[in-house]
Amino acid sequence: MSGPGWAAEAARLWKVPGFQVLRLSGVMGWGPDQKNDLLLGVGDGSRSRQHVLYFPGDVQNYHELMTHHPENARWQRWSLEEVAVLLFHRFPSSHIWIIKASRIHLHKFSCYDNFVQSNLFGVPEHSSDCGVFKHLHSLLMNGFKQAHTVLHSWTNPNERSHGSFAVEQDESCSGVSKTANGFSAKNDLSTPSLSGNYTEVEDLKCTDPSLKFVLIGFSKGCVVLNQLLYALNEAQKDKELAAFINNIKGMYWLDGGHAGGGNTWVTDPEILKGFAKTGIPVYAHVTPYQVRDGMRAWIGKEHKKFIRLLGEYGAKVTNQLHFENETPSLDNHFRVLQVF
Repeated sequence: MSGPGWAAEAARLWKVPGFQVLRLSGVMGWGPDQKNDLLLGVGDGSRSRQHVLYFPGDVQNYHELMTHHPENARWQRWSLEEVAVLLFHRFPSSHIWIIKASRIHLHKFSCYDNFVQSNLFGVPEHSSDCGVFKHLHSLLMNGFKQAHTVLHSWTNPNERSHGSFAVEQDESCSGVSKTANGFSAKNDLSTPSLSGNYTEVEDLKCTDPSLKFVLIGFSKGCVVLNQLLYALNEAQKDKELAAFINNIKGMYWLDGGHAGGGNTWVTDPEILKGFAKTGIPVYAHVTPYQVRDGMRAWIGKEHKKFIRLLGEYGAKVTNQLHFENETPSLDNHFRVLQVF
């Protein structure tokens, strides 16, 4: 359950033609202190029942924070807001949810502590505990409520003037900036225009069979998808979580990696056998930066085993190596977000 002050959390808009991103701060998940910031991207006139959930990698942060960081500025085209735009083009008409890591160590290492036990640098310690599903389920439920409250308030000026929510003003993110797709993006806080879509996030239940969820992990964000696989067996024993799992219609692993010395991909046969039985389609998109790094040879070996075992167990698997004939680079690692 969310705390009494959740409806007053700050909101900010990021806008490009036909698409807008709403920032929701400190959304409650499962447990008293488990919160994550969420970004919700909605297209103009969207009536989709599909929700795309994205877990970012290292470095990825809010656009204004990346822009003003001496090292991360060079990667600002891959900010959370910019990626929301990319995902909207990849999944037209879908609602886009960016689930920000609860901790970013040294402004670089994304740490998903609320989803999987992690060390200082975000290296996961996987377990069969189904808390990852409980947290994701609660986070979405509270995110739906918070988004509805904010968007509904924007259509009711009287409620807005009485302080039902706060709009956070920040000079550093005002004005116009160029996005990765060439659009002119403006954070227009005075004239929000998501009002026509607030009913799309009203009273939603993750167990509603009409809903579809697509889960995407990029780089470090793949640790969340991996933990979901480890926890799958326990989660299916819970009726509500099992219904939520049935609504997952696809999972994407995009060039997964972390700072640990192993367990970058799930390779446990029993876990993968159980996952294959769900019938959830699997999409793996990798680059030489991860799977052909001679200094981290285990990543490529684990990836191959992950693909091979899922195929043997009857899972529907799509596997693609991008930029195969190009020199491995961090640039191409990020570019997988454009080509997958």
